Amino acid sequence: MRLLLLLLLLHLQIYAPTTTARTVSEYEALLSIKSSITDDPQSFLSAWNSTTSLCSWTGITCDHTGRRVTSLDLSGLNLSGTLSPDIAHLRYLQNLSLAANQFSGPIPASLSAVTSLRSLNLSNNIFNSSFPTQLSSLKNLEVLDLYNNNMTGGLPLTVVEMPNLKHLHLGGNYYSGKIPPDYGKWEFLEYLAISGNELEGSIPVELGNLTKLRELYIGYFNTYEGGLPPEIGNLSSLVRFDAANCGLSGQIPPEIGKLQKLDTLFLQVNVLSGSLTRELGSLKSLKSMDLSNNMFTGEIPTSFAELKNLTLLNLFRNKLYGAIPEFIAELPDLEVLQLWENNFTSTIPQTLGQNGKLEILDLSSNKLTGTLPPNMCLGNNLQTLITLSNFLFGPIPESLGQCQSLSRIRMGENFLNGSIPKGLFDLPNLSQVELQDNLLAGEFPVIGTLAVNLGQLSLSNNRLTGSLPPSIGNFSGVQKLLLDGNKFSGSIPPEIGRLQQLTKMDFSHNKFSGPIAPEISQCKLLTFVDLSRNELSGEIPTEITGMRILNYLNLSKNHLVGSIPAPIATMQSLTSVDFSYNNLTGLVPGTGQFSYFNYTSFVGNPSLCGPYLGPCKDGDVNGTHQPRVKGPLSSSLKLLLVIGLLVCSIAFAVAAIIKARSLKKASEARAWKLTAFQRLDFTADDVLDCLKEDNIIGKGGAGIVFKGAMPNGDHVAVKRLPVMSRGSSHDHGFNAEIQTLGRIRHRHIVRLLGFCSNHDTNLLVYEYMPNGSLGEVLHGKKGGHLHWDTRYKIAVEQDSGTSECMSAIAGSYGYIARRWCGYSSMGSKNDRLDQGRSFKSPGPETPISSTS
Repeated sequence: MRLLLLLLLLHLQIYAPTTTARTVSEYEALLSIKSSITDDPQSFLSAWNSTTSLCSWTGITCDHTGRRVTSLDLSGLNLSGTLSPDIAHLRYLQNLSLAANQFSGPIPASLSAVTSLRSLNLSNNIFNSSFPTQLSSLKNLEVLDLYNNNMTGGLPLTVVEMPNLKHLHLGGNYYSGKIPPDYGKWEFLEYLAISGNELEGSIPVELGNLTKLRELYIGYFNTYEGGLPPEIGNLSSLVRFDAANCGLSGQIPPEIGKLQKLDTLFLQVNVLSGSLTRELGSLKSLKSMDLSNNMFTGEIPTSFAELKNLTLLNLFRNKLYGAIPEFIAELPDLEVLQLWENNFTSTIPQTLGQNGKLEILDLSSNKLTGTLPPNMCLGNNLQTLITLSNFLFGPIPESLGQCQSLSRIRMGENFLNGSIPKGLFDLPNLSQVELQDNLLAGEFPVIGTLAVNLGQLSLSNNRLTGSLPPSIGNFSGVQKLLLDGNKFSGSIPPEIGRLQQLTKMDFSHNKFSGPIAPEISQCKLLTFVDLSRNELSGEIPTEITGMRILNYLNLSKNHLVGSIPAPIATMQSLTSVDFSYNNLTGLVPGTGQFSYFNYTSFVGNPSLCGPYLGPCKDGDVNGTHQPRVKGPLSSSLKLLLVIGLLVCSIAFAVAAIIKARSLKKASEARAWKLTAFQRLDFTADDVLDCLKEDNIIGKGGAGIVFKGAMPNGDHVAVKRLPVMSRGSSHDHGFNAEIQTLGRIRHRHIVRLLGFCSNHDTNLLVYEYMPNGSLGEVLHGKKGGHLHWDTRYKIAVEQDSGTSECMSAIAGSYGYIARRWCGYSSMGSKNDRLDQGRSFKSPGPETPISSTS
């Protein structure tokens, strides 16, 4: 019987069909990976072919034998496609990095076969779906980075079964639900980032078991319940803790004082309350602390005097009160101090800045009094100085006139007196000066040739006197020049025409005299000109009609004579004019934009005539009086007069009909249509209300960008593209931008909410980014506090080049900011850009603070 069974098995083995699986070589596996890549725009993988050695291919590293692939690094090559399941056949692979590409689709479960894998970096791609449970077999994995993808579901529990993990980054995805308590089980974990997701619930106390954890990021777009658990104090190795903008409430637990290695603490943009925990003063290693945008009350604890290593202290937008302690000025390494929008009283410590390292100081919107410290720029490192909206008095320190590092100075709305320090306007890096609403006296300083970076100068509502020096033309980069409400006299210097970047000019309510300088018309970017309430005389220069984007023109309450130049009516950009209370004569133009202006724009000129002002007198049409001919009229002349009147009446009737039809067509052409790309809670009229000079936040060759508030409280950015000329087929990039943005679906590109259009103009309505672009953070005034390690991280993790962070569509200064360019902690020197999906921490509105 046994013999029969043996023969039967032998028969089956001989005659059964063979089903042996085919072995896939590493060469074949790599070609399969290449075939799954649909776009290689720079042909990085062109060398992946049979004519070259596999180990010489781009991104490939082999072991010492040259036979086994141990590393595949295709990061930053701008590749698109999916990851082939044949990755499983690279059995000896230890490192796999596809970071900063456009890979999409799910992560292949077959990757679980690569059990030798130690580092897996798929960050900054478009991988979606949930994390495969099969990858629990990757027991040797030490680094897992899935930052900035489209992963969904709950935080994966599979990763808990990877006992050797040291670095886990799941931030910037769409994970939801609660943080699993099992996330406290790793023995060797040093880095954990789950920020920038949609997590909720309470922070599990089990996280306190991660005693080797050095960096913890849990904030940004997550909305937790309650506050920080006391067990957070058990993270004895913690160096950096970021729980900003995630709905934390309650008080900071005193156990936080046990984190003796902590050098960075970011808890801004939450609803934390109570007094500042005095145990924070026990953090002897602390360098950066941001507790801004919360509801803290009380005074700054005296224990903070022990924070001798502190370089950044942000407490702005809280409800703190009392005096600014003297010990704050004695912190030896303090570089950034921002206390704005609190209720601090008393004087500013007079030794502030004497450590020689102060870079950013913002004390605005408090109730501070007394004088400004004399040595704030000792060491020549001060870049931003903001003390606006307080009760400060006394002179501006003369030392600021030699502060070569100074970029922004905002001291408006105080009671400062004395003169403007000598040399202040000559500082080479100065970009913004606001000294409005003070009691400053003296003359306008003579300007040297170094003031080329100054973009905004506001001296409104002071007691400044004298004439403007011709050297004012040296402000070659100035965009806003506001001198209204002073006692300046003399003529406006012709050198004003050299200000080619000037967009707003307000010289109103002074004592300027003489004619209007025709050179003003050379400032081709001007949109706002106010010369009202002066003593200007002479005629309105016809050159002014060459200012093709001028929106607002106010020449009222002067001594101007002559007629209003008729070509002004052809200026389609004008939306508001005021010629009232002068000595102008003649007929007011009735065509173009002038057909819509109210009569109040022309009152106070007895010899002006036209619509709403009464009929013109004999000889007044051209602004002159002709002598009258006396004597009786002959019968033939009377007949001719009657016939002439009849013809004129008919012509007038025909003209009226034509005019009515043209007005109807113009009205239809001017009718605005709002096209929405999602459900919107505002109308076209709400968008049009944003188009005010004071709302301008940017401008360039592709148009002007306005910030506006909608009825529901939301803020938007409205880009007004240039006015199209009649019959022009050139839409200034409007269709291109609409079509391009319509195709873009990326969390790092600001959303286009909709657009308004009529026959003449197009308005694009974007989501508002309060903190500007990555370009500004890196290269502009916001970047001064970014260390090089931070800049390096930004450079290597950017999705597809710096250009995405600027407006490469319809103008280099347009509005197409990247979401993740919003800087989450204004002035913070640490890396805030790689911790979540889109860091749009609310920036200051009024007043604009140090990073606005």
